[in-house]
Amino acid sequence: MKRKKKTINNKKNTKRKLNILKVENNRLIFFTGICILLFGILFFKLYFVMLIEEKVFAEELEQLNYDIVKGSSSPRGRILDRNGKVLVDNNAVKTIVFKKDKSLTTEEEVKLAYKVSSHINLDFSKLSIRNKKEFWLAKYSDKAKKLIKKSEYEKEEERKLSPTDIENLKISRISDKELNKFSDEDNKAAYLYYLMNKGYTYDEKIIKYDDVSDEEYAYIAEHNSELRGFNTKLDWVRVYPYGDVFRTILGNVSSPNSGIPAEDKEEYLKKGYSLNDRVGISYIEKQYEDYLKGEKEEYQVLNSHELKLTKSGKRGNDIVLSIDIDLQREVEDILSREVLNTKGEANTGFYNHSFVVLQEPNTGEILAMAGKQVVRGDNGYEVKDYTPAILTSPVTPGSVVKGASMLVGYNTGNVQIGEYMIDECIKVAGAPPKCSSQTLGRINDIDALARSSNVYQFKIAMRVAGVKYYYDTPFPLNQQAFDTYRSMYHSFGLGVKTGIDLPVESLGYSSRDTQGGNLLDFVMGQYETYTTLQLSQYVTTIANGGKRLEPHLLKEVHESSNTDKLGKVIYSFEPKVYNTIDTKPEYLSRVKEGFYAVVNSAGGYGKGYISPEYQGSGKTGTSQSFLDTDDDGVIDTETISTAFIGYAPTNNPRISITVTSPDSSYPNGSSDFSSFVTRRITKAVTDRYFEMYP
Repeated sequence: MKRKKKTINNKKNTKRKLNILKVENNRLIFFTGICILLFGILFFKLYFVMLIEEKVFAEELEQLNYDIVKGSSSPRGRILDRNGKVLVDNNAVKTIVFKKDKSLTTEEEVKLAYKVSSHINLDFSKLSIRNKKEFWLAKYSDKAKKLIKKSEYEKEEERKLSPTDIENLKISRISDKELNKFSDEDNKAAYLYYLMNKGYTYDEKIIKYDDVSDEEYAYIAEHNSELRGFNTKLDWVRVYPYGDVFRTILGNVSSPNSGIPAEDKEEYLKKGYSLNDRVGISYIEKQYEDYLKGEKEEYQVLNSHELKLTKSGKRGNDIVLSIDIDLQREVEDILSREVLNTKGEANTGFYNHSFVVLQEPNTGEILAMAGKQVVRGDNGYEVKDYTPAILTSPVTPGSVVKGASMLVGYNTGNVQIGEYMIDECIKVAGAPPKCSSQTLGRINDIDALARSSNVYQFKIAMRVAGVKYYYDTPFPLNQQAFDTYRSMYHSFGLGVKTGIDLPVESLGYSSRDTQGGNLLDFVMGQYETYTTLQLSQYVTTIANGGKRLEPHLLKEVHESSNTDKLGKVIYSFEPKVYNTIDTKPEYLSRVKEGFYAVVNSAGGYGKGYISPEYQGSGKTGTSQSFLDTDDDGVIDTETISTAFIGYAPTNNPRISITVTSPDSSYPNGSSDFSSFVTRRITKAVTDRYFEMYP
């Protein structure tokens, strides 16, 4: 029995061992399979990487070692007038450039600076002390090392002083005695060295571009293989086919040596510009920089330090302005003649300029805008351009604002269409009498506009302020009345920015003194000041039936082309309505009826401003102005300023016109003569417009 039991146990043990062996074999097979699978995946991956994706990785590797640098600024786009006449173009100019080879040592750069500077003329008057010291360090590197103490070098190793700190210490320790040893030859080389190292390392530096002689150009071109980094190219310069006409508003572009203005550096660098890029720095050139700038050439930096062109440059887009350059030229000629002639009239000692703005009433496009100033020169009076002041120099408008004032009366129910009032001097307690320019007697609202009654507006304003007028009664402060009038004025563009597409614009002067008597000055245009452009936006709003439009200079943008023809349109201006005047159509029509009477009725104060055949409408303005004639900060002289706003033809306006002549006369005890310069300018400009475009 024992033997049988033992045999059974042996069989069980053998079976258990076989099972264990089977499990281990299965595990071995499983792990072997896993290993084969992993090796298979690894083999496939290696195969895929080495053969299938070889090209992809090669491209990625190449990209990691692919340095791109950009060339200098490409030519800008042209600027044209509304009729396709070129106002700003580019001319090719011979240019000497330098693009640093990264293998070039400082010692070699210094030698190059001496060699090249001996063959080209350079004005080194702009060489700064810092520039000279940096050149001294480059030229005398061994001497420069001795300017630093051993302890300071140790601090540099300990990172207590940076390489920049060491450099600045060297700069500060170069004596004037060393710099005084520089000859003109040294200074010239130093200035060239500065130009070679200005800006970023791989930027192409403009060494000379505006007056490169044929000999200089030929020398660099013939020897560029030995003058490492120096080369010649044809760059561009802005040219103006119409000379000084509209020149100030067209704006300027920075020079190659000045690059981006310091105040705009951060903005342009964020956009990907280089410090030495040429950009628009004023007016149209600055406003439309994004359209006008060209696309720069791109180069790949090869291992041999050579450059390979990878992308050609492209001229900037062309922009078309709303300006009619022929009309603009006529307006400037008229202004120049009139401001000069006016200085020969009596009582014009403080007069020196006038402004004109012509707009298309239904679009807000500016057809012409000009300002001319007469100044005393060495040989008598000279005329200079003063057009930018249309945007920045506010004037006291006078009665031209009475259209807006009248609408306040209508809207608030404080005057009715056709209502009669007595024009007589009024007196508010504590103030002298206030009158119209002459006593007009019984007049209605049309008469009040045609003959510019101040009193009619005074009486409306008192009603708006809730004051029942009696002679010599107080006129208490009423903020709500001021707010009501200001709200109407603002809706016309008076006292707010017009939104013109130029980078600078003034608001004019607005007072917060809301005493009752000041409200009377406000409603007749004697309290706040507005720019001539704001007045133009105001009258354009009346002319087109109540839509305040954005005054605009840009009409279209075209893609650049390889010919003189314009490319396809990529932007076209659409009139922008800021707001519509909040009034009844019959009220605005009544104001327009009054404006027509100003120019065309027998007693209208605007008679003779626009020739009758052109069926114009408008409003005159005469205001007291005050000057500080001796620059002591105290207003000491009263003057008379004049203005006119209008449009023609009345029923279907093609133009609006605004003319202002600040300080055109001044009160004189021996003569009460007042210049008619504003009337002469208005008539000459409107006559010329309708002669050109009948």
